[in-house]
Amino acid sequence: MLLVLSEEHKEHLNFLNKVDMAVVGEFGRITLEFLRRGISPKVYEGAARKLSVPPEVVRRGVEGLLYLMTQSSKHMLSEVDFVDSLLSLEFDDELNRSLLQMYQQHHSEIRSILSLAPSTLPAYYNLEWRLDVQLASRSLRQYVAPTLVTRLHLTHGGGSGTEQRGLVLYVDLATLLHLISILEGALASSKSTHARRILRNIK
Repeated sequence: MLLVLSEEHKEHLNFLNKVDMAVVGEFGRITLEFLRRGISPKVYEGAARKLSVPPEVVRRGVEGLLYLMTQSSKHMLSEVDFVDSLLSLEFDDELNRSLLQMYQQHHSEIRSILSLAPSTLPAYYNLEWRLDVQLASRSLRQYVAPTLVTRLHLTHGGGSGTEQRGLVLYVDLATLLHLISILEGALASSKSTHARRILRNIK
């Protein structure tokens, strides 16, 4: 998959194209420190003085780089997908290589840090299913359609406050087959060259 960046994120990251590679490396270091320990305004102010730019410019640049690295790590982008995701930024080859190296070196650590962060969204835990078949019916003597019953277990919260909930879903066979067909078609389309070209040019 490709990472689609908003115009706001592109604008924040565009600052990296105006500085030398040593500064890009410093931005990468600040970004990782942000993830590991949080950050204080003094860090932005110190970097801003060195670069002779407002602290807000540094903050936006770090946050843009943070978004790029965390989202790429979250979705486990391959080397090709990561580089293709950068094409919309129109960076030069040296900057692209530097960002790719940064991603390859630290994506495992970033994923580890993200896994420890509390989330308010439900997360998949387990799935149980059974097939219900009606053996006889006065109204349907020739054909009785089976029903797939699933219980989707989700976890909410984190740490000691984690709780599990089950969501029961009933799906008839025709709907299930149609759903599988649609999802397989969508998955195949997302991997096509045409889809990759469209995603690369989305503004």
